[in-house]
Amino acid sequence: MNHFFVFNGRRIKKVFFLTVAAILSISVIWVEKNNLNVFAPHPPAAVYNVPTERKVVALTFDISWGEKRAEPIIDILKNKDVSNVTFFLSSPWSKAHPDIVKKISEAGYEIGSHGHKHDNYSQYSEEDIRKQITIADGILKDMTGKSPKLIRMPNGDFDKRVLQIAENMNYKVIQWDTDSLDWKNPGVETIVDRVVNKAHPGDIILLHASDSCKQTHEALPIIIDQLRAKGFEFATVSQLISQTETQGKTVQDRSAWNELASPYFT
Repeated sequence: MNHFFVFNGRRIKKVFFLTVAAILSISVIWVEKNNLNVFAPHPPAAVYNVPTERKVVALTFDISWGEKRAEPIIDILKNKDVSNVTFFLSSPWSKAHPDIVKKISEAGYEIGSHGHKHDNYSQYSEEDIRKQITIADGILKDMTGKSPKLIRMPNGDFDKRVLQIAENMNYKVIQWDTDSLDWKNPGVETIVDRVVNKAHPGDIILLHASDSCKQTHEALPIIIDQLRAKGFEFATVSQLISQTETQGKTVQDRSAWNELASPYFT
């Protein structure tokens, strides 16, 4: 009987230590898993705004069609002494209007890409997505002397693949927090109210300088005046991002993939 109890005691002791070892191993794996989650790089995401306490916003203008609206908007920005804005230019439009592109560039405004074909790139193969970005990059580089670092996808459309490919090509995908809805031509007062009432520190504001947007050039001077009256300053998108990175903060983004924004075609 004594041998029986000694034998089982040793066995129990062995099982006990094996159990403790297993628990410790699981604990280590769990901790390491959490560490990997903490330190693993975030997936690429579109930038909608930046976290800042400063009353600064970025006015952005998309252009992909026409020649009547862009120059009046450039003139308004000059007359209002607004030097920090960002234009997102489609490459076919840019190629067809080199004089306007030159005016935008010579004025010192930031130029980002608005892609090549004005289509939803989330519907494209990875090869075609890369091709569209590459073609636009080459045309804009030839016309301005440098490759853009920012891109706003046509129609604001993207998915995980689009974001990853853009990042691999050293682009930041730029969206917006405040949509003026100027592409709907809802009336000057409506455009002004939407922008001024929704604007917030670090905001990226979407406007257009294509011919289909017939009221933007009328609303813009009022928007500038009213934002300034509320204490806002203007910055390019890159300046906003640079300020945030310098302060050691993370750029604000959203992870809703394939979030189709305004279905504008301008």
